[in-house]
Amino acid sequence: MEEPDGHGVGRRGLLRGALTVSAAGAAGGLLNTPAANAADADEDGHGGAGGFDAESPRFALAVLPDTQYLFDADSADPTPLLETFHYLVAERSEANIAFMTHLGDVTEHGTEQENALADRTFRAIDRRVPYSVLAGNHDVNSSTDDQRGATPYLKVFGPQRFAKSRTFGGASPDGYNSYHVVRAGGREWLILALDWRASDQGLKWAQGVVDAHHTLPVILTTHELVWADDDGKAALSEYGQRLWDAFIRRNDQIFLTLNGHYWPPGRTVLKNDAGHDVHAHITNYQDRYYGGAGMIRLYHFDLVRQVIDVETFSPWFLARDPERRSPLEAETLELTGPADRFSVDIDFAARFQGFAPVVPPAPRPPSAVTPRGTVAYWRFDAAGIAGAGRAGSPVPAGTVVRDLTGNGNDLTVRRLNSSAAEVLTWSADHHVGQPAHASLRFDGGKNPDRGAILEAAATAPVNSLKFTSGYTIEAFIKLPDPYDGDHSWMGILSWEGRNGDAGKTNGWSRDEPTCSLNVSPERFLQFVVYPDVQDASPTSWSHAIPTGRWIHVAVVNDGRRTIVYVDGSKIARNPSQPSTGIATLGKPFAIGATQFAERFGQGFYGWIGDVRISSRALRPRDFLTPFA
Repeated sequence: MEEPDGHGVGRRGLLRGALTVSAAGAAGGLLNTPAANAADADEDGHGGAGGFDAESPRFALAVLPDTQYLFDADSADPTPLLETFHYLVAERSEANIAFMTHLGDVTEHGTEQENALADRTFRAIDRRVPYSVLAGNHDVNSSTDDQRGATPYLKVFGPQRFAKSRTFGGASPDGYNSYHVVRAGGREWLILALDWRASDQGLKWAQGVVDAHHTLPVILTTHELVWADDDGKAALSEYGQRLWDAFIRRNDQIFLTLNGHYWPPGRTVLKNDAGHDVHAHITNYQDRYYGGAGMIRLYHFDLVRQVIDVETFSPWFLARDPERRSPLEAETLELTGPADRFSVDIDFAARFQGFAPVVPPAPRPPSAVTPRGTVAYWRFDAAGIAGAGRAGSPVPAGTVVRDLTGNGNDLTVRRLNSSAAEVLTWSADHHVGQPAHASLRFDGGKNPDRGAILEAAATAPVNSLKFTSGYTIEAFIKLPDPYDGDHSWMGILSWEGRNGDAGKTNGWSRDEPTCSLNVSPERFLQFVVYPDVQDASPTSWSHAIPTGRWIHVAVVNDGRRTIVYVDGSKIARNPSQPSTGIATLGKPFAIGATQFAERFGQGFYGWIGDVRISSRALRPRDFLTPFA
């Protein structure tokens, strides 16, 4: 710690040149630097090198701990910190850096001289990357709380410094506590910076801020909260316990806390009064070579993967020519131990549900999702099935699933091989982007052969359509977790019949149907088609699809070739060979299984939601659930 008083992401692009500035130069007003002149971009990333994307689901929070040894009387040297600021400005777009938070102890003695130098140094980031600063025990009289009155620190880093920042929300009347509202990942986040010692008045103010922003997740920053042992296991300090009991544990919005003060770094997970996780992290490297050398952490939020990836490095050392780095520089440039480089799994929607519940989209009527060129559209709610049953109850054989386009492609439920009623049941489970809020749960399998299908009538138009101008076949599916049993090569949908009867000779077997979407033993999607025009069987293969999660699958053919998309993303293994149309034989289209040699051997295992077939190639933005 300080002088005592009581799986990550890959490296980002290397820096664009080092700053080689002496402390004397900085003290003389070092602002004519690459970092200072990077003001082509303001803090919102408009123009120049900014480029911050507030709507991207991936963004970073930069965390800067104790810099006090870089602002230490006549031995001060802010060069490493200037390089850190240059990095944040220059790399803001690539790393999508939303904000930087300093964790206190900006200076060693809190003097006018040290704060004046800090003032000039921090101008390199002012209005370029939004940030917050809070007082540590070396910035102020450590025996006082936020009611201490005027100090050199407050003169430099008080609310007046941030008044023009678009993220700045305000400060407590004393000026030592502040908050910012940051838009990142398509939502707003509250970043609360509390003084070294928050008084009762300060905590009352902080509570008012949280109450006024009652739907925002909160990241709490303060100088002291937890300390860590040499294994990186953190625990609340005496003051941290007071802050926890009086404020943090009562506010479910606080999910992440960041503090410096002590070393070594570490982390722990605490349970608040709502029974939810609060991640408490200590970050401090002043005990390292060159006073920590302006070392930062980047907390990479990934709202898609539901994770925060953390990395720790010194931009100053990374900017050096590798051949010229001293041994200590090479040793310290990037920290990769478990307390410095790690990932935190967070289901953000579930964690924030108590104060910011996700409102699912309402069901969309069939008329909203049957545009020009829609051949057939089936769904499993009351709009698609008259008298749809209670979730979990069997779907009776003979139940009719209406084609909501009115084109006459209704499907009828039948069970395979005298399967029991429970092989097909009603379900309210559905993909969040699915138009209908319902699905069917299939419980097919190989031993014994069992399953159920939804089969078109013998005269349905979809049975004979050739689609020579192109087509799009879409389906929502979900595989169970756990994924029990052998379900290899089960079918999702297909056209019945043998491709050999269509005159095809160039496939794996003439007994395959002319078109089918299946699941391999490795859970790869397989789309195999025998085109109407070519004697071929171009086959697309996906990656292993997940279990326990809904996905959207789209097979898109433009009349020349076929591309398969999963969740709006093109898969890799799409054959380039020509594929024009589908060699349909007039035999029924079916959902829930695939024939071989005109026999259904097993049914699908999992959930199937809305299915739509279009007679043209759709773009991802036009899928049943739109993708950018």
